[in-house]
Amino acid sequence: MDRSSGYEAMASEFLLHRSSGIGVKEVRNWARALPRGGSVLDLGCGSGIPLTSVLIDEKLEVFAIDASPTLVDVFRRNLPGTLIVCEAVQTSSLFNRFFDAVLAWGLMFLLEPEDQSRLIRRVGEILAPNGRFLFTSPAESCAWHDAMTGMQSVSLGADKYRLLLGAAGASVKSEFLDEGQNYYFDAYKV
Repeated sequence: MDRSSGYEAMASEFLLHRSSGIGVKEVRNWARALPRGGSVLDLGCGSGIPLTSVLIDEKLEVFAIDASPTLVDVFRRNLPGTLIVCEAVQTSSLFNRFFDAVLAWGLMFLLEPEDQSRLIRRVGEILAPNGRFLFTSPAESCAWHDAMTGMQSVSLGADKYRLLLGAAGASVKSEFLDEGQNYYFDAYKV
């Protein structure tokens, strides 16, 4: 089973298209609200460009996870010295530590609905008090085929995400769209 949701097979194509600046402004603004030097877990980080590099530029201590061996190799070349592991978020130990923040840009909807629920619950367990969780997924409940891999993607919808976050001890601080029409949920641990 491909735990990278098809991205290992499409890694070369992904690398050609993901260097765009979509999401950079939003992640930078979010990162600037975090404690200086705070720890951030980047889930589904890909090559590290452009979003993980934003976190590093903002002087945060970054830990990263991606399930694609090819993307992890490129990440290591792009961001040497940044700790990354090659494993699926569904089975990851998530470094067995607490974090000030967790980022999951373009990942959540690639997971099966049950895995999304488990991941949100797990993020609630690893966030430090007042920790932040930023992820993207459409606001409406829907299913579609991922443009890159052709695999099914599923959004649980804003109402369900808010319920899951609440059950995980988090509250949605804000929701917004970027120029690429990515919908963000910015939650904090209460």
